[in-house]
Amino acid sequence: MKMYYEADVNADVIADKTIAVIGYGSQGRGQSLNMADSGLNVIVGLREGGASWKKAQEDGLNVATIEEAAKQADIIHILLPDEIQEKIYNEQIAPYVESGNTISFSHGYNIHFGLIQPPEDVNITMIAPKGPGSRVRTTYLEGFGIPGLVAIERDATGDALQLALGMAKAAGLTKAGVIETTFLEETETDLFGEQAVLCGGLTGLIKAGFETLVEAGYQPEIAYFETCHEVKLIVDDIYENGFGGMWKDVSNTAEYGGLTRRDYIIGEEAKAGMKKALKEIQDGTFKQQFADENKTDGANFNEMRAAEDAETIEEVGTRLRKACGLQKDD
Repeated sequence: MKMYYEADVNADVIADKTIAVIGYGSQGRGQSLNMADSGLNVIVGLREGGASWKKAQEDGLNVATIEEAAKQADIIHILLPDEIQEKIYNEQIAPYVESGNTISFSHGYNIHFGLIQPPEDVNITMIAPKGPGSRVRTTYLEGFGIPGLVAIERDATGDALQLALGMAKAAGLTKAGVIETTFLEETETDLFGEQAVLCGGLTGLIKAGFETLVEAGYQPEIAYFETCHEVKLIVDDIYENGFGGMWKDVSNTAEYGGLTRRDYIIGEEAKAGMKKALKEIQDGTFKQQFADENKTDGANFNEMRAAEDAETIEEVGTRLRKACGLQKDD
């Protein structure tokens, strides 16, 4: 494992570069503000007149259309949703890419799957914070940062790694440490983590636990607290102290029950499902399904979202979060 910290980075290589950050969502805002506060010349490329345009201006950043930002930039850092990157790159960025430019990302999806294909004489790089953009910003303001990844898909100019590390340092990532990886490794592990554990696996586990208790006759409010609400407490403990620290913090009853019963829940069948999900990421099945979904404007996706919103656990959870002061009224 190769890991880079503050002392490993010579930021001089990026000091005179103009960086166009395309997009102003969570990552776009966090990274843009951090890099600007670190002294880099940052332009935010957006659709003119939109809500993000006004927000970026209010944050004190230099804002331009995507086309104008791409024209001015030495480094074009694309932080748009995966499903629209290809179209916007081809129509609004590609015509203005020049030899020696750097095309940068925070997720390898569109490069790894060949959806965006920059010319051979430009760098393709990635800096990927391992946390949401809000945390990228708040930890920077606190004088630290969150860990990240760096990857070089193509080094056309001979200094692509130094440029990427300069961006990572300016975004605050090298204070916590940046691990070198590849576009393939970052893309496939990131998708797998989301699908099998962080988003798909976790919500599936919580939902199954909630339904098991409710179907057994327990109050849904009590079931929600036990299977959903307390997840944050355990995850925070694991995040800060690892499995070992978490086991020390819970009761002996919880530790013994967890260690002796977890294989009932996450056994070979669950692992086989994870392997299937990973295979479908690796062979392009997931990429094609996602592309087909977007061709229909997310018809099936929207149905799944609506069904999720209608789940009993969502109704109970919304009511309890408001009652406990954890969630404000819309």
